[in-house]
Amino acid sequence: MPTDKKLDYIELPAADFNAQQAFFEQVFDWQFTDYGEAYRAFTDGTIDGGFYQSDGKSLTQNAAALPIFYALDLEAIQSSIEQAGGQIIQPIFLFPGGRRFHFTDPHGNEFAVWTDQGLE
Repeated sequence: MPTDKKLDYIELPAADFNAQQAFFEQVFDWQFTDYGEAYRAFTDGTIDGGFYQSDGKSLTQNAAALPIFYALDLEAIQSSIEQAGGQIIQPIFLFPGGRRFHFTDPHGNEFAVWTDQGLE
């Protein structure tokens, strides 16, 4: 059952659902449900969402929201993203409270990953 007043679902554009599914299964262990040619849903066990058929891309340069993952080992997840076909578009940098980097998925949607680990 959804929790009152909590972010519950996110939808993102994608042209190739199979590429998106392969990437997010490999890197983030997401599970998928196929709803035909126009939609593919996902869950990570905490948040649910889906990819809708579109050539558009979700990028911060276009004022899109930025989904941000957390990881204990930033370098390891960056390597996993690159090995799975993601592109690092902003290398690891410091920000108040942690370190993070930005990447695009196979479709070109922008995400970030942050950590509060390794701040000596």
